[in-house]
Amino acid sequence: MQQKKDKSQASGQQKQKRNSEERKASQIPDKKVSRTSDIENSQTRKNKVEGKSADFKGKRSTGKYSPEKSHGSGKSPDLALSKKNNSQRFEYEDDHIFWCGKCNLPLIGEECGRCGSKGEVIRLSQPADVRFCSPYEREVLEGQLYSAFGCNPLGEKLILLNKIPGEDKTDEVLVDGFIFGILRFELSEMGYSFEPSLQGAKVLLKYAEGMKVELKKTNGHLNGKNVAAELVESFAGNIKAEDFVLVTAGSLTGYGISFIDGADFPGLKTPHETETRNEPESSFEAGKKVLRIRKVDSSEAFLHPETPNLGACVEANRKHLQVLGKNAINTIRGLVSRNEYRKLPVYVSFSGGKDSLVVLDLAQASLKQRELRAFFLNTGIEFPETVEFVRSFCREREISLEEASAGSAFRDQVTKLGPPAKDFRWCCKVCKLASAGDFDAGKEACSLNGKRAGNGVAYLTIDGKRKHESFSRARIAASETNPFVPAQLNIFPIRDWKALEVWLYIHWRGLPYNPLYDLGFERVGCWLCPSALAAEYARVKELHPEMHEKWNTFLLKWAKTRGLSEKFIEHGFWRWKELPPKMLRLAEELGISVLAKENIEDFEIEVVAGISPCKAGGFSIEAGVRGIREKEAADFMNVLGSTVYAEDLGMLLVKTGAGTVKYFSNGNLLASSETKEKAVCLFKEAAKQFIRLSRCTGCGICVKACPVGAISLNEKKPHISEACIRCGKCTESCVVTRYFDKLVPDLDKKLKV
Repeated sequence: MQQKKDKSQASGQQKQKRNSEERKASQIPDKKVSRTSDIENSQTRKNKVEGKSADFKGKRSTGKYSPEKSHGSGKSPDLALSKKNNSQRFEYEDDHIFWCGKCNLPLIGEECGRCGSKGEVIRLSQPADVRFCSPYEREVLEGQLYSAFGCNPLGEKLILLNKIPGEDKTDEVLVDGFIFGILRFELSEMGYSFEPSLQGAKVLLKYAEGMKVELKKTNGHLNGKNVAAELVESFAGNIKAEDFVLVTAGSLTGYGISFIDGADFPGLKTPHETETRNEPESSFEAGKKVLRIRKVDSSEAFLHPETPNLGACVEANRKHLQVLGKNAINTIRGLVSRNEYRKLPVYVSFSGGKDSLVVLDLAQASLKQRELRAFFLNTGIEFPETVEFVRSFCREREISLEEASAGSAFRDQVTKLGPPAKDFRWCCKVCKLASAGDFDAGKEACSLNGKRAGNGVAYLTIDGKRKHESFSRARIAASETNPFVPAQLNIFPIRDWKALEVWLYIHWRGLPYNPLYDLGFERVGCWLCPSALAAEYARVKELHPEMHEKWNTFLLKWAKTRGLSEKFIEHGFWRWKELPPKMLRLAEELGISVLAKENIEDFEIEVVAGISPCKAGGFSIEAGVRGIREKEAADFMNVLGSTVYAEDLGMLLVKTGAGTVKYFSNGNLLASSETKEKAVCLFKEAAKQFIRLSRCTGCGICVKACPVGAISLNEKKPHISEACIRCGKCTESCVVTRYFDKLVPDLDKKLKV
């Protein structure tokens, strides 16, 4: 095993060295170049509304200002490839907003409520969850503009951010109806960077003191070209290698990426350099390359002279907000007033976030004659600001609040299960679903009404889930039941809203909101959630150093036991069980090993010798199991089939429809069936139940999922009685079996299938 590990690490180091040499040979800093394609990929949109698209390509301005009149029609080959590779991803139809060119305001409907003008369609990269730039994000953007270009031409303008796919926090910056650039958090540097768009670069050229490169006039094609020193007229001395630079070439303007420090430029120009203006195109690639052109053209771009405030934005959208609110209220009333639901309790799932805040306000407006309660699920790892906001808001609005707490559930289980990950989110079931299942609303409904609704629903919950939040939520319906809390019917009245509409509603209604949004958080869930952005996790360190330090100490200790470095934790690799390609590339770039050493857990299962034919016929699979006593298994394996436990023989026999499973006191496990395929399936199912037993958190979700009451917990260990009908619902609901493939990797390889 150690030889394989050393060989793998050596191979990785050689590959990294080759890549580094190749980058040096081409003099193209791959970190910046690879990420600049995000802008082009995110901008060229399919013409669905009025045949227009918010691309970075521009037309010549015909007026004093150009609030994104430059809608290109060409399709990017990168985008075409991206769409081909993501053909299964949901495509949003409402991936746009409007912009009033006269008032210089974003609109959520076509007509401006201030001047009556029709807004221009502004296409958004999907999932199109555009929002207002928060005060903290404005500070970050201003800092990046001053750091990179020595100026901030945006001043007090309304700025929108539209999240797009990226390494971490990545947002399009929309100003005056056009995309000014991209603000992204770099995991390699654990800090922000800003890349201008073509139009953003043209605006910056009017204000920036440095960061400019002037090329000799040429008839050759410049976009995407590497430019040699001989073709550069001037190169600002404050430029550093890998910086984005502002480029002029005669009537052409735009931006590019520097390969050198500006201070080194004078030494690169040859003594016999000519002043020829019309250089042949091939000479761009000749000599020492100092610059790559990203994009230049002859169009012009200006900032709009109007700088309206947030109040004007609310005024321009008031009519649209009234329609949105009315539709949401009708959705709520339409469902809660159905005959089967009229007498059921109604709750609002109030997390302290912006979406649940809006839903709570809408629910109050909808159900003036119906008792309404807010329900807050405190996971034990909430931000203190969130807990305080939820309690104070309900207290001031005289809203009845019921708070369920997961207590120390996370701390109790994290040492057993390890840190949660994006692809191993055990925390949600342990801290959320288990507590939600304990909620007493169903019992209360039954005691009040004597029975549930015809479909088993005992109470209604109004929830703020939205489809634009992520592609995984794109297909949510107006209402749905929760498979883990079957007595609950969830209603989603704002499922079609964008974040911009949510924020406009909040400001229109004058609602107080969670202060974390102004401090740099796009979401305000659990503060150590692996699905949160690394940018937000870094912000936790600044705002709550004591909380961050405690969690970071645990992560470092966990990493050390697996032979992983502090850099592994610092750059957020712990947030995946199985690293995606982007993180593997980052690990290679930073020289961080992601190969964890063998870690012997309390529970271990090791296949002895693949699939073997039996003398009596059929096939069997044998394995060694450590960490499970046969008595424990005897109390649990009814979930697979009828069990016979012979304590004097030290053996447990499980008879199933597919074959038999035998487990011996010495840890031997034997699964037998008539065919290879059935033997494999039976063995996997036995292994799944064994690991479920060993990793049981005692959350009790399986107890609630069982339709016949066959499951009980004894000192947080599950016991399955002979009443089990083997419907599989407890297995389906279990957080451990959900991540079986992550917990027992390479099982197929070990089985040689």
